[in-house]
Amino acid sequence: MTLARTRLAALATAILTLILIGAGQPAWSQAAEPPLPAAFTKAAETHDVPRDLLVALAYAETHLDGHGGEPSASNGYGVMHLVSNPTNHSLEQAAKLTGIPADQLKKDDAANILGGAAVLRAHADALGLDDSARKDPGRWYPAVAKYGNASSPELARLYADAVYEQLGLGIDTKGVRVAPQEITADRGEYAKARDLNARAGDKSGQAAETPAAIASADYPPAAWVAASSSNYRVSSRETSYNIDKVVIHVTQGSYAGTISWFQNPAAQVSAHYVVKSSNGAITQMVRDKDVAWHAGNSSYNNRSIGIEHEGFVNDASWFTDAMYRASAALTRYLCDKYNIPKNRTGIIGHNEVPGATHTDPGSNWNWTTYMNYVTGDGGTPSWTTTVDNSTSGQFTASANWGTSSYSSQRHGADYRFADPVASSDPAWYSATIPSAGTYRVEVWYPADPGYNSSAPYIVATSSGNQTVYVDQRSGGGAWRSIGTFSLNAGTYNVVGVSRWTSGTGLVIADAVRISR
Repeated sequence: MTLARTRLAALATAILTLILIGAGQPAWSQAAEPPLPAAFTKAAETHDVPRDLLVALAYAETHLDGHGGEPSASNGYGVMHLVSNPTNHSLEQAAKLTGIPADQLKKDDAANILGGAAVLRAHADALGLDDSARKDPGRWYPAVAKYGNASSPELARLYADAVYEQLGLGIDTKGVRVAPQEITADRGEYAKARDLNARAGDKSGQAAETPAAIASADYPPAAWVAASSSNYRVSSRETSYNIDKVVIHVTQGSYAGTISWFQNPAAQVSAHYVVKSSNGAITQMVRDKDVAWHAGNSSYNNRSIGIEHEGFVNDASWFTDAMYRASAALTRYLCDKYNIPKNRTGIIGHNEVPGATHTDPGSNWNWTTYMNYVTGDGGTPSWTTTVDNSTSGQFTASANWGTSSYSSQRHGADYRFADPVASSDPAWYSATIPSAGTYRVEVWYPADPGYNSSAPYIVATSSGNQTVYVDQRSGGGAWRSIGTFSLNAGTYNVVGVSRWTSGTGLVIADAVRISR
């Protein structure tokens, strides 16, 4: 693609900046932004890409970690995960668009971010986004979906939804901050794709053209997305082989990207299950009876089940409590089903497979926590409380909030709904917090295309109210984490659902869960 002349001038300035950096000259003054935030600002300005969207995409891919120029499992590089493999050539595309050598794009954060912005803008141009459309981050959704190079529309939706979810929750890491914000993602044709964020097998309350995920036949809480038949071997375990081990892996990539990679015939690798970092969602890709190619050892492949965990070995931020709990529940289920010992003989890391060249799950993986969860009924939190919209004395809402039992994705007998308005009029959930500290807050709502695209959840933290925004059009019928917050002790309104949003659709208030 030929860059517009107006973009070439800005691009030349950006390249000059990179040259100055390489020569050891200061590229910004003491008063300017630190290097990483400045790189996002510069790339966004150069290619007319929304800065916060660019950050959210990078966070969904890598948590803003360039990993020293080392490749991901799918051969992606840098903060923006520029890929070079048989089916994705975004690294080469970035080099062509920017004139920056591929080796520099791999290793230099500023160059990599500039390259990622150029690729994203190229997708937007190909989709026909004009000057006006580019000013609305929600209109970039199809371009974000294209950036992920997913193998199917449902995986493209899963990828793009993860990016837009971060815009609603906000980002604050490595000196880069994105405030939680109201954005209506314009999914376009992707709105008709299967919602892999929705509770597996539950199609109620959804439009016929947006079915929920297909449930796994082996582990019902998981969704089912088949790996390419080129990436595993059909078998008849436990007739052909006994299953006596679970092997723990780290994806070295994102959840959606890993699922897409296992569907790629060129990958020649797979695992039985993939676990998401933020909320512990699980996708099964190879049936338990079949042999996934995950261990790098044919004997261990034959006798084990492989579980991949979203993230990178050298970055502990991916290994969330939600991930540990969900994975441990899966492992405990598999151990009970196949009589696998619930100890470190039956449950091993990829690095413990004989002949292994991989280091995952690595030193950041907390084996003590994980095994306690496996052997302790899933690691019950030390304290938890659930408040439904029908919990006596703990839910309050004005008469403007109606009651519905339309969707069977609801928590309990019914849920509340209201039109968005330019006033808060929140529905509040009260709880008795036993002591001051950090608590995880999860929300439950039924999803529907007619529900709100940016529902504001207010959390009464010890430092004041904080608001995050959740797209209630997808991902319903399950607990969804909106973050961890510092809460004061006492009985008070802890979580509210506000009607004040520019998002479209009915605002839903169903249930919340607070855990420590």
